[in-house]
Amino acid sequence: MTIDEIKTEMMAATAMIRSGDRAGGRSRLEALLSQNDVDSIQECVLSHHIADAQDDPADELAWDLRALDAALHCTDADTLRHQMSIGLFMPSLHVNLAEDYLKLGDATLSRKHLASAREFAGHLADDPYGQMIRRGIERLAGKLDAAGA
Repeated sequence: MTIDEIKTEMMAATAMIRSGDRAGGRSRLEALLSQNDVDSIQECVLSHHIADAQDDPADELAWDLRALDAALHCTDADTLRHQMSIGLFMPSLHVNLAEDYLKLGDATLSRKHLASAREFAGHLADDPYGQMIRRGIERLAGKLDAAGA
């Protein structure tokens, strides 16, 4: 599949998830990941979306860790091919990991990833995406503070 075909299929699968068909969307994303020669950016984005469709927090963490690992392996060629900076994705990856660890009761690792999300937040523009991620960071910080964690 071409980059555009993978992106189109990924968008259709994530729409299924948003509409309530988490299992169907997750299955489509997993198939897309396993049946195509995806690069690191595609693996990162697909894994990130698959994580969001998990029912078990441990599975969500595993997929988010895979997404982070893929992000750390992105090359300059990957970013040029997709015309995106992986740095823009890092705050979201880290805030999701912080949330995963909080769900699993590990406040120390949650705070560690929250701090990383804040560090990377400087890469975000002041646009709807950047604002959404910054709100997520602050929401999670509030949860940690409220939990005394």
